Amino acid sequence: MEKLFDPQKTALVVIDLQKWLGNQYAPYSAEQVVSNAAVLADAFREQGSMVALVRVSSKDLKDIPKPKLDTPVPALNLPEGWDEIVPEMRVAATDHIITKKQWGAFYGTELDLQLRRRGIDTIVLCGIATGLGVDTTAREAFMHGYQQIFAIDAMTGFSQAEHDYVKGHIFPRIGRTRTTQEIISTFTEDRS
Repeated sequence: MEKLFDPQKTALVVIDLQKWLGNQYAPYSAEQVVSNAAVLADAFREQGSMVALVRVSSKDLKDIPKPKLDTPVPALNLPEGWDEIVPEMRVAATDHIITKKQWGAFYGTELDLQLRRRGIDTIVLCGIATGLGVDTTAREAFMHGYQQIFAIDAMTGFSQAEHDYVKGHIFPRIGRTRTTQEIISTFTEDRS
């Protein structure tokens, strides 16, 4: 059986698991996503694999895109420390914190540079929300030529329909979809 990925050439990329998380997600809760993403991060760290924790941040929100929309987005009511990674992710000294200003984790950041300098050719992607930050990052990674594995139970959308659309129509065209446990089993296969 072909191994899912080479841990030395694979990075875990976690999207927007930061202190502004709400409770309006489906099919998985924020707590479920954070729990599965933390398990993945710990497993990747144990292997010496790269872990990139992506967050959106801004000092004054003036550097975040402001498109003209037909339906305005509700005003942001951001709590103190909103842009900090949630403590459950147990940020390690070896993690790479990538700060973005829009949905995708590649545009305007050093993510591609850090991956390429480490010889990474595959990313395992997870986080919130499936149809925004995760999907946009996945499309950017595809355009950059990375192989991708989507940790489907370590991501969630703002609705079931959003999550299911991306899972069923976008991900199959640009990568492979697996559960947290299926991804972690790759590490145990290496030891046998």
